[in-house]
Amino acid sequence: MSGKQRSSARGFTLLELMIVMFILVILASVALPQYRKMMLHARETVLRDDLFQMRKAIDQYTADKGELPKSPEELAGKYLREIPVDPITNERDWNWITGEDPYATEGGSGIIDVKSSSTEEASDGSHYSDW
Repeated sequence: MSGKQRSSARGFTLLELMIVMFILVILASVALPQYRKMMLHARETVLRDDLFQMRKAIDQYTADKGELPKSPEELAGKYLREIPVDPITNERDWNWITGEDPYATEGGSGIIDVKSSSTEEASDGSHYSDW
């Protein structure tokens, strides 16, 4: 073989590998904040829907029974399949708001609303506990 012939097998140079790694780091730094933003939006959407469904269950229970529910367990089963997990706190630690039952003939109280127990601030600047 002469000195002019070269091997046809050739690998990547260190510079080429560094450029590829640099491009991947830039793409990851752009994608990660967008991913986090989309995950927060999804959790907030689930929270809104859970609150809507639980409030609807309170209203349905009240319409059926003629009184406010006394505990969340009264809603589980017929009105809700189960009490959902708060997507912000990842626990079933809802703040059940009780108040005077206007439908009861003897007076009394029951659940009138439900709110998230999270103290975090939402993406719109409000607090999840105010939703």
